[in-house]
Amino acid sequence: MKGIFALCSLIFGLVLPPSAAAQDDARWRFDPYGRVELGFVSAESGDREEQIVVDGDAVTLRLQAGAELASDTTTFQLEADRIYVDRLGEGRSSYQRDRFTATLDQELDSDWEIRLQARRYDDFITAEANDTDETSGLVRFTYEPERAHRFRLSASWREREYDPSPEDGPDAFATTGRGPRVDAEYRHRLGRYHYFAADLRAESIASDDAFRRYSRQSGAVSYTRPLNHDLRVRPGVEAIHTRFGGRTGDDGEVRSDFRIAPEVELLWWPGQWRIEAEAKAIFIDSNDERRDRAGYRLTIAAGYVF
Repeated sequence: MKGIFALCSLIFGLVLPPSAAAQDDARWRFDPYGRVELGFVSAESGDREEQIVVDGDAVTLRLQAGAELASDTTTFQLEADRIYVDRLGEGRSSYQRDRFTATLDQELDSDWEIRLQARRYDDFITAEANDTDETSGLVRFTYEPERAHRFRLSASWREREYDPSPEDGPDAFATTGRGPRVDAEYRHRLGRYHYFAADLRAESIASDDAFRRYSRQSGAVSYTRPLNHDLRVRPGVEAIHTRFGGRTGDDGEVRSDFRIAPEVELLWWPGQWRIEAEAKAIFIDSNDERRDRAGYRLTIAAGYVF
C-alpha cells in the first residue's frame, strides 16, 4: 500500500512541479460538489457487480461528496462515496460500501492528457471475494487528435485484503491478493451525446490463498444516441472470460466462466437531475454447474447533483 502512494506522489511531482502552480495561481478555480442517488435493483442472478451483488430485490442509496481544484490545464480532485444496500426479504442482510479517490488530470499538449489516481475501497465485492478492501494506483493516457476520436490506455495495480464471509466456509481466513489491470478504450463521437465506444480489459489477481486467484479478459461495445436534449439511449453488450486458478470445475479442469450480457440504458438528465434505468440479460456458461445460469438485472435510479 505504501509503495502505491509513494509512486503516485513521485509521479505527481514530476508531472506538476511547484513552479507550475505559481505560474497558474490566478486561474485556479475551486468547485465543491455532491450527489445523492436513490435506486432500486431487481435481479435473478448471482452475477457479481462492483460494489453491489443482489439476487433478489434491493433499495440502494448513494452519497457522494467531492471537491475540484482546476486551472486551464490541470485538475486535482478529491472524492468520497458511500453506498447503502438494503436487500429486501426476510433474513436478508444489508451492507454499506465506501470509496475514497484522489485524482490528478494534466494536459500535456493539445492532443495528450495524463491521469494519475489513487483509490481506496472498503468492504466491496469482487470477482473472488464478498468482503474486499482494496488500495490501487492508476496511470491513464488519453490521446484525442480531434474531437471525433479519443483513445485511452490505462494501467493500474491493486493490493487487496480479504475478510472471510459465511459463503467462504468455516475454514476461511483473512488473506491478501495483488495484481495488474490494463484497459484500452476507443470512443468515436458522432455528435452531441452521440457516441460509439469499445473497451478491452485484461486483469489478474495473485494470492497465497489459491481460492482467490483469477485471470480475466473482457470486451464491451456500446452506442449512445440522443433522443432529445435531455434523454438518450445506450444499448451495448459485454463479454467476460474468467479463470479461477485455485478452483476446479465439474470436469476436473480449472473453473472457467464465460459471461455475456447485452443491455440497454435510458439516461434522462434534466438540469441537475440524473434519472437512469438499465435492463441487462446475463448468460453465464461455466464448467461448474452451480455457476452455469441465465438471469436478468433491472435497475432504476434517481439522483441529484449539486
